[in-house]
Formats: sequence, C-alpha cells, structure tokens
Amino acid sequence: MEKDVVIQLRGGFETRPVAMLVQVASHYPCETFLVTGTKRVNAKSIMGMMTLGLVSGERVTVVTHGEKEAEALAEIEAYLTNAG
Repeated sequence: MEKDVVIQLRGGFETRPVAMLVQVASHYPCETFLVTGTKRVNAKSIMGMMTLGLVSGERVTVVTHGEKEAEALAEIEAYLTNAG
C-alpha cells in the first residue's frame, strides 16, 4: 500500500518526532518506507529517517507492505498529520 501525506508536525521533523515515528512504524511487522524525491528510507531506521531532512508542509509517500500494512499506514499518516 502507499499514500501521499503532507507532514503537519508543529515542531518540525527533528530528532524527537523522528524517534516517535520510528516507534510507530516499529509496532507493525510489515515493511515500512518513506519516499521523497529519489530517496526511499526504512521508517524503522532512526538514522535513515534523519537523512531525509523533512520539514512540515513537505509531501512524502508512505509505503507499507506485508502483515498489518493498512493499520501501519493509517497510524503513520495520523502521526505525520498530527492527528495521532
């Protein structure tokens, strides 16, 4: 599954919000990636996520594949859009 999401985190996408996203992604057994431009990063990797340098208002594609992929996608979207 995949879905485009606009990041709406008030504090931006710095260390703490990235760590929280990694925790959300790690709750699910499926593969989970964030894609922006030509970069595709494992959402369960804090170091990988930090390399993206994302900011609020930026659009990313969340990609999930495997067991509980729909649930993972929904929770990650909710977190990134500050609804979670």
